[in-house]
Amino acid sequence: MTRLRARLRTEAPIDDLPWNWSHLTTLHRIVTDGPMTVSELAQAEHVRRQSMAETVAALRAGELITTAKDPNDGRKVLVSATPAGRTLTERIPAAREAWLAEVIGSALRAPERRTLDKAAEIMNRLADSETV
Repeated sequence: MTRLRARLRTEAPIDDLPWNWSHLTTLHRIVTDGPMTVSELAQAEHVRRQSMAETVAALRAGELITTAKDPNDGRKVLVSATPAGRTLTERIPAAREAWLAEVIGSALRAPERRTLDKAAEIMNRLADSETV
């Protein structure tokens, strides 16, 4: 996984962007999961709330996210993606997904692709597990 992740990063370089991969994965989560609190983001990304607050501040400064009071609980603040944030999350994965689709299609046989699909499903379940 580590080697594949490193390869995917080389296939979708972010050198021209002022944000790092932590910023971009957090932004992607906001776009995918919808508005959420900083605490919920921290828990989802498995980082401390203080670290997530720094990430959120950088994304807000870059105008990729916005914050607003939770309409159901005025004590909470929800973080949402801006149109610019949504556009950025579409741009980066497109390059790496194109590479990955090409290499999976050319390097793996059909049974291996099915095994890879099943393994990805299992790894996602593990990553999303609440069990300690």
